[in-house]
Amino acid sequence: MKVYLDNNATTMVDPAVTEAMIPYFSEIYGNPNSLHTFGTASHPAITKAINQMYKGIGASDKDDIIFTSCATEANNWVLKSVWIDKILHSDKNHIVTTEIEHPSVLSTCKFLEDQGVKVTYLPVNDQGIVEAHTVKAFITEKTALVSIMWANNETGMIFPIQEIGEICREKGVLFHTDGVQAVGKIPVNMQEVYVDFMSMSAHKFHGPKGIGALYIKNSQHLTPLLHGGEHMGGRRSGTLNVPYIVGMGQALEMATTNMEEKIAMIAAKRNRLEDALLGALEDVMVVGDRANRTPNTILISIRGVEGEGMLWDLNNALIGASTGSACASESLEANTVMLAIGADNELAHTGIRLSLSRFTTDEEIDYVIERFENAVKRLRAISSSYAIVQPTAGGATLACHIHH
Repeated sequence: MKVYLDNNATTMVDPAVTEAMIPYFSEIYGNPNSLHTFGTASHPAITKAINQMYKGIGASDKDDIIFTSCATEANNWVLKSVWIDKILHSDKNHIVTTEIEHPSVLSTCKFLEDQGVKVTYLPVNDQGIVEAHTVKAFITEKTALVSIMWANNETGMIFPIQEIGEICREKGVLFHTDGVQAVGKIPVNMQEVYVDFMSMSAHKFHGPKGIGALYIKNSQHLTPLLHGGEHMGGRRSGTLNVPYIVGMGQALEMATTNMEEKIAMIAAKRNRLEDALLGALEDVMVVGDRANRTPNTILISIRGVEGEGMLWDLNNALIGASTGSACASESLEANTVMLAIGADNELAHTGIRLSLSRFTTDEEIDYVIERFENAVKRLRAISSSYAIVQPTAGGATLACHIHH
């Protein structure tokens, strides 16, 4: 049996999404900016996709949603454009973010620091999130932007975006959130939160790779990252990727239709897997309170078992998992999120991320439970350093609230 549990890295394209995209590859293929009928034939599909996006995140008709190549582009666009628009032309030269943002945010912040921008990297608490009062404490009169993810890609922990947004509004500071791990997984309604910019990525909710979007509140000004033609109202140049735009809209509509039922179904499977592993294995820990996690995510640590070794055994059993962010999966360094929440260096090398989707079956969960347990026992048996100091039935906890 093959089991894919790396859905926070990317998801399978829903067959219905693929079906919706197919006509726009070779049947309705004209450039939508052309005036002839070959070009205009795609306009109804683009309009439908845009409407699906607006409805899917609860955007108003005063807002903009601009399609990008990916969320990395959207994150870069916001950070660099705020630097151009605000920081270079005022005395505001400060950005607030967190230690555990996606590399597309952290690397851009490092680039901006080289340009003279001051960046504050906020620590997370023992739950792996940044609390709103911490954000408030570090906003100054010089702060131009706060950029904090909606949900973490490794732990699944959900950040207090509504509270942080209200603080930013009170302080008159722009607020950007990387919504990649939230959109399509949990309810996101832009009318209920104060967010100026939100990045999204289709391939995280069963859409195609190579298409993302940026939400812009009240269509406010943002210097384009890409200059050229007048595409997307002049905000983002480049010929529109019609089949992928169609796919992203369709995927978001499918993800958000009957979303509460989907959340309950995925969470039930996640919880069964989590409970089984914690109940069967000693000295294992799951990061974070599941009530405040995206419903599909488990970051589990197994003391005495290197994450890379565990992935090797799981892969041999045809189970796809991850040691954390796919963008950093080739790194053998300790998991930065686990270090940030207070785990020791040894434990931070043992984290395995299991992320489900609505396509995950009960049979697959049963198979993973069996093979996971076998892999842990095998790897511990050959470990030269592992010894259970104080066995704890049903898993263990750390001071950094590693949940069980």
